[in-house]
Amino acid sequence: MRRRHFISLLGSAAIAWPRVARAQQTVPVIGFLRTTTEAGSAHLIAALKKGLAAAGFRDGENMAFEYRFANNNHERLPALARELIDRRVAVIVGNAAAAKAAKAASATVPIVFAIGSDPIGHGLVASFNRPGGNATGIIFNTSGVSAKRLALLHQLAPGQTAIAAILDPRGPSNPETLRGVEEAGRAIGRRILVVRPKTEHEIEPAFAKIVQDGARALFVGPGPLFLSRRRQLIDLAARHALPASYTTRQYADAGGLMSYGTSQTDAYREAGVYVGRILKGDKPAELPVIQNSKFELVINLATARRLGLAVPPTLLAITDEAIE
Repeated sequence: MRRRHFISLLGSAAIAWPRVARAQQTVPVIGFLRTTTEAGSAHLIAALKKGLAAAGFRDGENMAFEYRFANNNHERLPALARELIDRRVAVIVGNAAAAKAAKAASATVPIVFAIGSDPIGHGLVASFNRPGGNATGIIFNTSGVSAKRLALLHQLAPGQTAIAAILDPRGPSNPETLRGVEEAGRAIGRRILVVRPKTEHEIEPAFAKIVQDGARALFVGPGPLFLSRRRQLIDLAARHALPASYTTRQYADAGGLMSYGTSQTDAYREAGVYVGRILKGDKPAELPVIQNSKFELVINLATARRLGLAVPPTLLAITDEAIE
């Protein structure tokens, strides 16, 4: 190769390389921050990507992801949020505790939350219609339906024995859930036994206490810890022959007896749409908080048969899906 031609090629590369680098830098990066493990979040990430695709954004094409998982250790959230901010992400998506950590770390980076509790009470927004800051998102109601869930469980597994309520002590909706469960317990005349495992390692001992204290049915409260450990909860309920009610259909799909609540996957899909709007220029302060009002009752008939339970026709008539 002639020297002059070689130098010319080098000059062209020198011009092209910064142009490529600049193009790569313009691809927006979305930070995904969650208190749970990565394995327990796959369905939510898939739903988020579906919403983004509807808004015209596809992972690896015109946007990218940075993932951070606290592995059920809330103390890690502030440092993980700071890592994402230092990475100069365009938006941070997270559950309640993650969104609070992100907001504490930055008042300017847009935040889209998907939570089952009151964002005003958490200090995430000023109001539903006009959030007013750098955060907005989706609410899926998990705590406000506690009484209804307990009544449905009583229909499927009637009796006078105690019902155990396993609650996440760090779950933001824990107090409201507890009030609803206790009120419903009094209404149906059944004692409520409350256990509060703080970590995944305390879940199995909590079941031992449930059985020892005579509970014969189980109410599983909301919270990312339980959703990420749903396989463990379902297996323990089966081992101890406990009819159990869960918050979302992911439990029933995995073999849990029944679930009633709003769809978290649908909430994360809507969150993806909101992220897309922010990437296109909308401001979180002007995007109203969406309340997901789609409720669904799912019963796993195969699990009911294994537990020796007959599903009442009145209950089956209002079931959105019965899994064989």
